[in-house]
Amino acid sequence: MTNLPSDALNAMSQDDKLIDLNTERAKRVHDLNEKRLNEVRQAFEQAMPLGKAKKKPKNKPKKR
Repeated sequence: MTNLPSDALNAMSQDDKLIDLNTERAKRVHDLNEKRLNEVRQAFEQAMPLGKAKKKPKNKPKKR
């Protein structure tokens, strides 16, 4: 165990509002990357619109 006084340990365990900055930063970075990805995706869709997917005919496989 660490050499912290017992009230400091109790205060740390009872602090529900403690924020993990690393996880918050990771969420923010993820959100920014997601936003950028969506912007790029929309730009590509405008530049090169995808046609509707064609249904593949269900033919027998060709013999080789």
